[in-house]
Amino acid sequence: MSLIKVIPCLDVNEGRVVKGVNFVNLKDVGSPAEMAATYQVAGADELVFLDISASHEGRGTRVDLARACREACTIPFVVGGGMSSLADVDEVLDAGADKISFGSAAVRNPQLIKEVAAKYGSDSLIVAIDARKVAGAARDKWEVFIAGGRENTGVDALEWARKVESLGAGEILLTSMDCDGVKDGYDISLTRTVADSVDIPVTASGGAGKLEDFVEAVVDGHARGVLAASVFHYGQITIREVKEALQAAGCEVNL
Repeated sequence: MSLIKVIPCLDVNEGRVVKGVNFVNLKDVGSPAEMAATYQVAGADELVFLDISASHEGRGTRVDLARACREACTIPFVVGGGMSSLADVDEVLDAGADKISFGSAAVRNPQLIKEVAAKYGSDSLIVAIDARKVAGAARDKWEVFIAGGRENTGVDALEWARKVESLGAGEILLTSMDCDGVKDGYDISLTRTVADSVDIPVTASGGAGKLEDFVEAVVDGHARGVLAASVFHYGQITIREVKEALQAAGCEVNL
């Protein structure tokens, strides 16, 4: 069994790390580079840097900020937001990213997933899926949103997860927009439904508020990684505490 990863996320807007609720009402949290250094010391297994306004604003990733984060830490580093071509990916990887994450670009141009996987390998490619539950549906159904949660694609999240795997994605970063920032727990139904439908690792995102939420995402949601922002940024829970809780529940972690 592979180790469960505990991953803090830096949502970056206008050069600063921010955090909101349900993708809105963003509040300034701190400097990306300073927080990257802090999370390395805290024992993070990986760090995700998401330029959350790049796609919506029609611009490229803030490579300067990503490079500053890489210079501040040596743990595996993921960069997402604003990339829409192989040239963009080249630039971000040259800046020190170990992996790149596509969200909006993957939906708009699925062929890009295949191209990046062919050039760099699936291990370098994560597809981020931001999903929201469809109200009034006869069964649990989620649709994919892009552009920082601003645009509903109407694409079924489960079908999209299967497709990105077939195109060469090495991992899925699955965020519940309904649970994001609420701290009432991950969407276990969404996480388990997607994780059980693909063979690649799924990282759960959106909703962590207490230690039990992380454990539930792995044990019941079958996630291979747990990502959080608010509880780590504000010091409500430490990465060490999450790993100890996971280990106590029988999960393998890197302590």
